[in-house]
Amino acid sequence: MRQLVLLVFFLSTLSNASALEKGISNYKVYFGFGSYANKKIAAIRKYEQSGKVFYIGVDVNSLETINIPVSEIRLTVADWPKILVVYSNSPYVKAIQTAQKQSFSLQDAGIVNGYPKEKGITLTIDLCPSHKPLDRVVFTSLISEFKKIEQPVPIALSITGSFMLTHPEDLQWLQKLNDSGEIAITWVNHTYNHHFDPKIPLRENFLLEPGTDLNFEILGTEMALLQKGLLFSAFFRFPGLISDHDLIEKVTGFGLIPIGSDAWLAKGQAAHNGTIVLIHGNGNEPLGVKDFIKLLQTEKSEVLNKQWLLYDLRETVSDEFRDK
Repeated sequence: MRQLVLLVFFLSTLSNASALEKGISNYKVYFGFGSYANKKIAAIRKYEQSGKVFYIGVDVNSLETINIPVSEIRLTVADWPKILVVYSNSPYVKAIQTAQKQSFSLQDAGIVNGYPKEKGITLTIDLCPSHKPLDRVVFTSLISEFKKIEQPVPIALSITGSFMLTHPEDLQWLQKLNDSGEIAITWVNHTYNHHFDPKIPLRENFLLEPGTDLNFEILGTEMALLQKGLLFSAFFRFPGLISDHDLIEKVTGFGLIPIGSDAWLAKGQAAHNGTIVLIHGNGNEPLGVKDFIKLLQTEKSEVLNKQWLLYDLRETVSDEFRDK
C-alpha cells in the first residue's frame, strides 16, 4: 500500500506545469549498442519528449551519459547480457563486473575506491531525504579553496527524488553553481525514497525491505532529474550503502554502476590518494562536513601546488578500468 501511495504521489508531481513543459512520457529501460559522435554507446533508456524520441546512452569508455535523438543514431537492439559481451573490454562493463564480484558484503559493496595513482580524492556528497536545508558551506568552501587551480570543481551528488521534491530552492542553487562553471556535478541515483526504519535489521532495511519497488526507486529518480533538465550518470549508490548480491545483480541489470566509499568521514574513515570520499550534505551529518572542511584546510598547501586535486567520478572509474 505504501508503494502505491508513493507512486500516485510521484505521478501527481509529474503533472505540474514544469513536468508538462518537459513532456516526458513512455520512459523505460531499453538496451542497444551503436556509435555516436565517434563514441561507442550503450543505450540504457528510451523515452519521448515533445513529440520526439530519445535514447539515453553511456559512452562505454568515458562513462559519460548522453541524451541522443533516435534520428541521430543507428542502434542494434540487444538485451543486457549482449551489451556485456559486445563491450566486454570497456571500462563500463569492467566496472559493472567488478561491482558484481564485490557484491557479497552487506555494507559498502560495489566500486569503493578510485585510481591509486591519483594525488587527491573523488568527492561524493549524498543528498538523502531531510527536513534540514542543504549544507551550502561545503560547496562554497570547495569553490573558495580550488578556484585558482581547478574550476569547475568536480563533485558527484548522490541525490534522492525525495530531496528534489522538498528542496527546490537548494536544487536551483546547485544548478546555478553548475551552470556558472564553478562546480561540475555528476548526478548519482540514490533512489527516490531512501526508506529506512531504525527498528528493523539491516538485512531487511533500506532497499532490502520486502515489498520495495526497485523499478520505481530507480526510474522515478531518473525521471525526476530529467523533469528538472538534469541528466543522470551511469552511477548508483545504495541507501545506507546496504545491499546484497541479488540486489546488486538487479541494479546492474538497469545498466548502472554501484559505487560505495572507502572513506565515510563521519565514521572516522581516513581519506588518502585515490579515495572515494563520502559526506552527507543534507544537514544531517555536521561531523562529516566539519571533517571534510578540516581536510581541505590540512591539504591547502598541496591544493595550491596542484599536488592534491578533486577528480571527476567518471574519470576516476574509467581510468581505473581502462588498461585492465
